[in-house]
Amino acid sequence: MGEAEPRTIVAGIADRYALRSLVGLQVIVVVNLLPVKLRGVMSHGMLLAAGGEGVRAMVTTTAPVEPGTIIR
Repeated sequence: MGEAEPRTIVAGIADRYALRSLVGLQVIVVVNLLPVKLRGVMSHGMLLAAGGEGVRAMVTTTAPVEPGTIIR
């Protein structure tokens, strides 16, 4: 996200996506949220995804964008 330090985001996507498939993928996250403890880990944002019961698809980009780009 263009920040000096990595940000931990707890998303609950492990049952849908293999770690290997996420490397290099650009996803959309919301970071102007208060940190909250989820599954015993402090989460500092929210990954945007679609789905009712569980994640069906993550929101991603169709073209490369710079980390930290503001979504309007």
